[in-house]
Amino acid sequence: MPVHKRRLSRRSFGVAAAAGASATVAAGATALATTRDTEKARDRRKFELSDAIDVHAHYITPAYRQALIDAGQEHPDGMPSIPDWSAADALKFMDAAHVKSAVLSVSSPGFALGDEATTRRLVRQVNEEGAALVRRHPRRFGLFASLPLPDTDAALAETRHAFDALDADGVVLETNYEGTYLVDAVDDTLFAELNRRKAVVFLHPTSPACWESTALGRPRPVIEFLFDTTRAVMQLIYEGVLSRYPDIRFIVPHAGAALPVLADRIASFATMEDIPPKDVIEALSKLHYDVAGFALPRALPALLNLVSADRLLYGSDYPFTSAPVATALGVKLAATDTLGYTEKRQMFSGNAAQLFPRLTGTKKN
Repeated sequence: MPVHKRRLSRRSFGVAAAAGASATVAAGATALATTRDTEKARDRRKFELSDAIDVHAHYITPAYRQALIDAGQEHPDGMPSIPDWSAADALKFMDAAHVKSAVLSVSSPGFALGDEATTRRLVRQVNEEGAALVRRHPRRFGLFASLPLPDTDAALAETRHAFDALDADGVVLETNYEGTYLVDAVDDTLFAELNRRKAVVFLHPTSPACWESTALGRPRPVIEFLFDTTRAVMQLIYEGVLSRYPDIRFIVPHAGAALPVLADRIASFATMEDIPPKDVIEALSKLHYDVAGFALPRALPALLNLVSADRLLYGSDYPFTSAPVATALGVKLAATDTLGYTEKRQMFSGNAAQLFPRLTGTKKN
């Protein structure tokens, strides 16, 4: 399995280079914010939340729940319990939260629950169960298929099965697999296949390899998930995956995690790897970002210094975020002054409709 490494060149990274990189990035952010403020001032219509498309929604089948329990994962990632989930409960939440469609995925800890053969069988079973849910509710549910990584041959076969046999809407990749980060866990042949299919790839964080030392005794979703997402995206940029496979459409969760805050730093240090800072910011600006979790009052404004509203996607994180909390967060997003009317329409449904035309009945045969 190839591991992409670049020789660091400290000669290319001095104080002047870092300062120049920061100035370039800051200028771009200022221009983006000025344009947004002008457009938002013209667009003060009252927004009514309806027909949202939720790209960050999870499903837990009985088989998957039992597999977690059998593997001693009754408290996934340090959380109190495995949340209850059923299609009926999910639809009830969606109706109350004004969600028209939800693209389902398996959350952390994923499928590293046994040997490779067990993982392959469980991934196939849960993908099949997800596809059956979509067939029963074709306009309400979509599917991000899971892959049995780090077995790259099996993952490639499952990718083809997911798209060709199950009509999956995309795939979900974890930020690391048993402590091996995404670029090192995924063979280039899999990235090439996803690129060929112009696949939508939903990134989802999981516990980092060192969580016992860094989580400070708290559930890993508190902060470790955000840092793991940031780490994985930085690796995708530094190792050239995003530039080599530009047709993969990545979704970054949780309002970009720590990327909006660390973007300038990541861009500046990229000069050590002979990557122009503007290329880092450009790469980040082309990704898609869901706003699941606590995007307001601070995370979403920070993200909007990095990307425009046409990269935003609604996400509930149900059922790991409970129905009452997820509903309240959606209402807060609909009411915020951070976005204008048109930007809210983009975030709640318009942008997702471009990624998932099947859910809106506009997919061409």
